[in-house]
Amino acid sequence: MTRALPRAARGVKAERRAAVQALSGGMPALAIILVIVGLVLLFLGIFVEAVKFLLWIGVIILIIGIIAALLRFIRRQV
Repeated sequence: MTRALPRAARGVKAERRAAVQALSGGMPALAIILVIVGLVLLFLGIFVEAVKFLLWIGVIILIIGIIAALLRFIRRQV
C-alpha cells in the first residue's frame, strides 16, 4: 500500500526500510564471494607449502643422483 503513495508522502522511515531491503539482497552474494575467495586462498597456501616441500625433496634426490653418477664415474676410472 505504501508503494502507491508518492515518494514524499511515504516518509523517512519507509525510505530507509526500502533502502535496507534493497541492500540486503546483495549482502549474501558478497558473503558467498568472500567465502569462496577465502577458501581459494587457503587451498593455494596449502598447495604452495606442499610444492615447497616437494621441491626440496626433488633437490635432495637430484643431489643424490649427481653423487651416485660421480661415484660410478670415479669407480670406472680405477
